Formats: sequence, structure tokens, C-alpha cells
Amino acid sequence: MKLGGRTVLLTGATGGIGHAIARAVVGRGARLVLTGRRSEVLEPLAAEVSGRAVACDLSRPEEVSRLLEEAGDADVLVANAALPASGLLSSFSVEEIDRALAVNLRAPMVLARDLSAGMAARRSGHLVFVSSMSGKTASVGSSVYSATKFGLRGFALGLREDMREHGVGVSTVFPGFISDAGMFHEAEVKLPGYVATRTPEQVGDAVVRAIEGNHAEVDVAPLGLRLGAAAAGLFPEASGRLQRRLGSDKVASALAEGQRGKRG
Repeated sequence: MKLGGRTVLLTGATGGIGHAIARAVVGRGARLVLTGRRSEVLEPLAAEVSGRAVACDLSRPEEVSRLLEEAGDADVLVANAALPASGLLSSFSVEEIDRALAVNLRAPMVLARDLSAGMAARRSGHLVFVSSMSGKTASVGSSVYSATKFGLRGFALGLREDMREHGVGVSTVFPGFISDAGMFHEAEVKLPGYVATRTPEQVGDAVVRAIEGNHAEVDVAPLGLRLGAAAAGLFPEASGRLQRRLGSDKVASALAEGQRGKRG
């Protein structure tokens, strides 16, 4: 579907990747309803893109319901909000697990449930879920985060088949390591030299491409990472051994330490 004149509800708009997605869809002529927890960041972005800001905390079910009421009947949902959830399972409190599940998985499902009804009635609309390459392959220290992102992928693929007959598209976007913005960048982790990154703007372009081309899945990662994820799906044990040999445990440990204070 074309984005011109459409209303897009974008969650997670206060982060750098959210900013890039907002600018990309506005560049295609869309109208924006932006949401995130930090109103002091949300309001300036809304002014920049001539959008509407609705501050809310997606970890709270009542806030998700309020967002749906205030956002109205959007033509497109871009579910981008997510909490960091790197680290060993034993390092998480039950409350932190609940928050990760609520923001990364429950909220997108509830938003899609309500918004897709109107889209189906109009026989027009699109649902985009921003997952992660961690939603295709798991590594050390990623059990909680990968659970939410694998879950999002499965949900989107199943929903895509459910909505096909109603003329509603469903896509999932899978960023890898993103420079300049996002969880990885904010954790200030140094990657091995052979691991390349992508930019927030490339994520924004991928979201637009997914909507306008009705693609089931779009990766935002270098070829090596995409091939590695594909191989991991076929040979998970061998992939795990290779990741450990390449030092994935060191990257995972640094990532968990950099994100520890941002789980709430």
C-alpha cells in the first residue's frame, strides 16, 4: 500500500531508530501518531514531522488501552518499541521478565488485535513489527530478548496468513547491529572488526519498503549476519559452537552490562 495520506501509529518513537522511521514514513506523505514514554523527546519530534504525540508506558495494560483510544483508527501500525533484555536469565527479576514480555511482545499483539479489525473492515492497512536478528538466531546471553523477538516473528507470520484474505499486509523488520542509535549503540559495545553495522536510516527505509511492497520479512543486516542467521536456523548446535569460537560471549557480556540499567 502507498503511505501518502495514511495515518501511521509508531511506537518507540523517542529512540533514534524511532526518529528515523518517523522521518522515513513522513517522507512518503504519511500522517503520524507518535508514542513513547519520554514526552520531552516525543513533543519536539511531533513538531518536526507535524505529527501527534501520545506519551504512554506500554508495559502497563491500561496505558495500551488508552493509547488505542487516543490514537484512533490508524491505517498502519509500526510496532517499534522494545526494552533491552540482554543477559543471563538468572540476572533478571520476575518483574523485569514481565516488563520485557509486556513491551516487546504483548503490546504489539494487543495493538494489532484492535487496529486490524478496522483495517479488515476497510480492506486496507498494514502492520509492521520491528523484531531483531535475535528473533532469527539466539546466542549466549540472549534468552529473554530472543524469546520476545522470536515470538514477534511467529506472531507476525501467522497473522499475515490470517489477514491475507482481508487485504491487510503484515511485515516484520529484522535489524542487526545498528550504529548511532538503538540498544546496541547505547550500550557502547565494541564489535569485532569483521562484524559490520547498519544505520537507523536503513531501518526506516526497510519499514517503508516492507509496507509499500507488502514484504513478509525485511532484514537490515550485512550479508554475513544474514547468512549466519539462516545457517543457525538449520544447524543451531554448530552455529552455537561457531559463535562461541568467534567470541560471542564477550560481546554478549558487554551488551548485558551496558543495558542492565535500562530494563525498566
